[in-house]
Amino acid sequence: MVLSTGRSAFSIGSVWDQLDLPRGDHGSRTETDGPGNDGSVADGPETDGPGPGAGSDGTVLTVASNGSVVFSYPPVEVLSATTFDAREIVTKLMEHVPDAAVAVEEVGVGYRLNRPFPEGEINGAMRIEPIEDLVAEPVTRVIIRDPHSSEEEFVALAERLGLHGTNYFIGWTAWLDLAPEGVSKASALADVCDRLGVAQADVLAIGDGRNDLEMLRWAGRGVAMGQAPLEVQEAADDVTRTVDEDGVAHELARWF
Repeated sequence: MVLSTGRSAFSIGSVWDQLDLPRGDHGSRTETDGPGNDGSVADGPETDGPGPGAGSDGTVLTVASNGSVVFSYPPVEVLSATTFDAREIVTKLMEHVPDAAVAVEEVGVGYRLNRPFPEGEINGAMRIEPIEDLVAEPVTRVIIRDPHSSEEEFVALAERLGLHGTNYFIGWTAWLDLAPEGVSKASALADVCDRLGVAQADVLAIGDGRNDLEMLRWAGRGVAMGQAPLEVQEAADDVTRTVDEDGVAHELARWF
């Protein structure tokens, strides 16, 4: 199995430890950072041994940080991390949402923030720093969170600014996730499949957020969760049940 998620590398270990599946078994559900996200599972055809995405020792290859980071677990070993210069984009955004909370990811550690996020929205060690220090060096991921704006206002702002030089994803609230240009769960999943020798046509991807759009379109079979926004459902090949109705398990049961 390959787990594809918006979570940071820091928090994936705790996610896998919460699953009631042995290492290498097929099927899971998990949570991602960000309001309303419930994670994405990408899988290949069933085989003998530890399973698709798993090494011979039962480790699982994981796409994290919306595609910026690929690592294996357990233990956490970062295989690749793509960074970008976020200074210009963050400066431009803060001119429009000056009261927003900004977080940059520290791979394998947690986040550096300009101010606290609402409780429970991000995980790991957190350190408060001036915003200019947060983006002084290239980063794998930036989160902009404005509790005073709506999801619709953030969508309009992102479209108006263009945000050239980065990929961006709008969450279920006023939550903007920035990633390196050309990087998404789809690009990272393609890298993982190359490592494993898995064909694109044999990949099943399940997701429920706008950060899953590229992955759902890329996979041989892309399935949207029942609670996903309409644009996500329209991008998928099929729609399963909601997370409360065990939509991931329902889809996986068709194949494994």
